[in-house]
Amino acid sequence: MDDRSALIKIGDTEYELILTTRASKEIAGRYGGLENLGEKLMKSENFEMALGEIIWLIVVLANQSILIHNMRNKDAPRELLTEDEVELLTSPLDLAGYKNAITEAMLKGTARNVPTEEASKNPKAE
Repeated sequence: MDDRSALIKIGDTEYELILTTRASKEIAGRYGGLENLGEKLMKSENFEMALGEIIWLIVVLANQSILIHNMRNKDAPRELLTEDEVELLTSPLDLAGYKNAITEAMLKGTARNVPTEEASKNPKAE
């Protein structure tokens, strides 16, 4: 498992959700940027549209790990996940449960690991 990923299970298969640069570009193209994603999902006009957006996001994030696998294992490629598969192998309750994994993958993908210097102790003046 990639240290940037979060796991979900669709049907009998586990998928790693990963926010890559490619996924960020796709999300930006659809929503105008990562910062607009949450707002768009919350303001979807109806339940069907909201489900469609969540399904699309799951497919984009899950396919990143498959694309990485296929790039590294050209002799043993895996098929990409499709929106139809997600729709047929999940329930709306499952999708709601994936929210935490989506959030985790997004946070890991945008984490900034900035090293900090330990504050030096100033000797007290006597």
